[in-house]
Amino acid sequence: MFAIVYITTSSKEESTRIGKKLVQERLSGCVNIPNDVKSFYYWEGNIEEDTESVLLVKTKTSKVEKIIKRVKELHSYENPCIVALPIINGSPEYLNWLNEEMERDSN
Repeated sequence: MFAIVYITTSSKEESTRIGKKLVQERLSGCVNIPNDVKSFYYWEGNIEEDTESVLLVKTKTSKVEKIIKRVKELHSYENPCIVALPIINGSPEYLNWLNEEMERDSN
């Protein structure tokens, strides 16, 4: 079973740093960082408006808890958005590749 973990960060630089770590540590087979997004949200009673960066982390569901823990260690936010969405189907060849990459030694 596979998932995409959606994470927002303060900047493309922070997304790049976190994304590279997740791939290097074999917690993800691939991370995408699309263009920045405009975010609106409540924080401490006020509506905030920010430009944020997004990570789309492709992984196995068995690695999601480790990703959440690792991202919290690396992230600048007090309470980062980290949500996992199941991949219900996909190209068998791609999912096989994704699985093999996460099973390799991280050296």
